[in-house]
Amino acid sequence: MKKKKIIRGLHGFYTLLCFIFFYAPVAVMVVYSFNQSKANMVWQGFTTQWYEKLMGDTELWTVFGTTLFIAFATTIIATVVGTMGAIGYKKDKGKIGKMISNSIYLPIVVPEIVLAVATFMVFNQTGISLGVPAIIIGNTTICLPYVYITVKSRLVGMDPSIEEASLDLGADRVYTLFHIMIPQIIPGIMSGAFMSFSLALDELIITSFLADAGTTTLPMKVYSMMKKGVSPEINALTTIVLAVALIGILAFPLVGMIKEIKAKRVRAKLKDL
Repeated sequence: MKKKKIIRGLHGFYTLLCFIFFYAPVAVMVVYSFNQSKANMVWQGFTTQWYEKLMGDTELWTVFGTTLFIAFATTIIATVVGTMGAIGYKKDKGKIGKMISNSIYLPIVVPEIVLAVATFMVFNQTGISLGVPAIIIGNTTICLPYVYITVKSRLVGMDPSIEEASLDLGADRVYTLFHIMIPQIIPGIMSGAFMSFSLALDELIITSFLADAGTTTLPMKVYSMMKKGVSPEINALTTIVLAVALIGILAFPLVGMIKEIKAKRVRAKLKDL
């Protein structure tokens, strides 16, 4: 019993250290977004002036808007293409299907700098101009495998008899896809979409290679400030983004709880009848 208590205590301590390691920098960022000092080195008092300046900083909001547009466009393309690819090759066990399935893992294994140089060379040789469209294509290359993997893992756990039953009952493949298969794999699709969005939102290396002179994203903006020091307005902006993300995380289980309560009420009414 003593050994079990010691082991549990060590597990708890290790878990606490992991949480501190991951979330302490985030906490420092949030705290220093309210710091009076412009240099993020010494605490000089509480203030909200950086949030006020952020609201009037049109240049920073333009950069953030460009970043969001690229992230949303990348997420949509990667989610649609990755989902269709996973569905299309879930039963293909031939050599071509295996080759395509194995090659989809390359963007994860290959170093990102190699992908950035290769993508830049392809665009340069084909005459495709750099800018936002090129960045979206490059980011999609990175995000696509994650959507493919998450959706395919969901398809593996799906009961194939459901799809067969739909086809046997007279439904065509399009109806079966949108009304039977996609509702079954929607958790995998959403997981891949959220992962793609987070990856595209903070992508720096490929974006730097494929951006033209007039395109700047938030990671590029922050990286350019590293030599002179990151402005507290960036801390304020990232704190707002973090708050929105936390609200979304908390809202998701809340919606699930509301649905459960409604379902219980419906069941109770049916029992009364």
